[in-house]
Amino acid sequence: MLYAYWLLTTDYLILKLSNRDISMRILLYAGKGGVGKTCVAGATGIITAQTGLKTLVMSLDPAHSLSDAFDLDRALMDKNRGQPIEAGEQLWVQELDVHEEINNYWSEVHSYISILLNTSGIDDVLAEELAVFPGMEELSALLYINKYVNEQTYDLIILDCAPTAESIRFISMPTALEWYMKKVFRLERKIFGVVRPVARRMVDIPLPEDEYFANIESLYARLKGIDQLLTDPDVTSVRLVTNPEKMVLRETQRAFMFFSLHQTSIDAIIVNRVFPIGFDDDYLRVWGNNQQKYLDLAETYFHPLPIFKAPLYDSEILGYEKLLEFGKNLYEGKDPTQIFFKQRPYELARIDGRSFVKLYLPFVTKKEIDLSKIGDELIIKIGNFKKNIVLPRAYAVMEPRSARLEEDHLLIEFGGSSEQSQERGEG
Repeated sequence: MLYAYWLLTTDYLILKLSNRDISMRILLYAGKGGVGKTCVAGATGIITAQTGLKTLVMSLDPAHSLSDAFDLDRALMDKNRGQPIEAGEQLWVQELDVHEEINNYWSEVHSYISILLNTSGIDDVLAEELAVFPGMEELSALLYINKYVNEQTYDLIILDCAPTAESIRFISMPTALEWYMKKVFRLERKIFGVVRPVARRMVDIPLPEDEYFANIESLYARLKGIDQLLTDPDVTSVRLVTNPEKMVLRETQRAFMFFSLHQTSIDAIIVNRVFPIGFDDDYLRVWGNNQQKYLDLAETYFHPLPIFKAPLYDSEILGYEKLLEFGKNLYEGKDPTQIFFKQRPYELARIDGRSFVKLYLPFVTKKEIDLSKIGDELIIKIGNFKKNIVLPRAYAVMEPRSARLEEDHLLIEFGGSSEQSQERGEG
């Protein structure tokens, strides 16, 4: 009876949404490997496509499984390698092929790195493979996203993210590239322009030609605006997919913290593979009781974010119809495109005449945080992850005076001037 109600309410939602307009939205489904992100992303895409929204589901995982989840023809995927494939009415899926993207965007960069590796004694074939550096696939995905948004190709882009560490690299890539282009690129290009003619007569190691730098500059130009797009809570929402298990929930906490550090808005938690209740079997009842304990823990961890629960199925979720059923069970008639929760990742605040930077950093302890400031950049390091925040002029001339944690926020007070701090010998 309850299942029939879910289907009816979701069908009503599809009819209702098909009669209204919606602004561009980007949804990222991220989490630990193996938690079911692909099924959740695919099911969400089917639900939104049935409302009439032009929907693209894009895989960011190098080990793509999106086409398998939709049970698409492998020959069709190979024929249209790396391009969007129609998976239903108003629905497309895309699995990036990094080698195709190198030909499209990275030819000069890849060529130089291959030559450099080949010069060091590595054979041609291996050099070609090793020249595919980490980050190339993520940047290629960002190029596509920016292109689709600028050209208004789709109403909704759903990103099936790689496991947590790669997802963080994806979301931090625009800021890292912008820092490199503003702080290093121009100087590096000028230095090589001067050194190259002399070095050719003295060393056998090939130096990058100006076409190499022009290729990077062209890529950067195509990415203009992507950082603001990904950090705009009205456009982009991250949804963390997890399972009711201790290790997975801990990983989800870390992911929550790092996405918050990079100023992306997390609007929901999805707990996948939840056992139904009411088992007669002792073994399954123990599993169910354990899961309930972790479900209660998840409510404590992530409150006030909404938590969606998806049941554990007795078979693989493959194909359009199975994914549709999964999506209806997951959202229970709710609109997947709505913003379920909006939290400003960081803000500049004046409190009692004092200046503060206030960052939303849940699940972090004081001993994990390392703060520093160089010029107009505030550098926050937590473990192996680092975030640079460019400060406005009013803050750039001051130095961090103190920092404290208040519930889920890090409050950094600024005071004095950089010159006064240097005179006092403060760093």
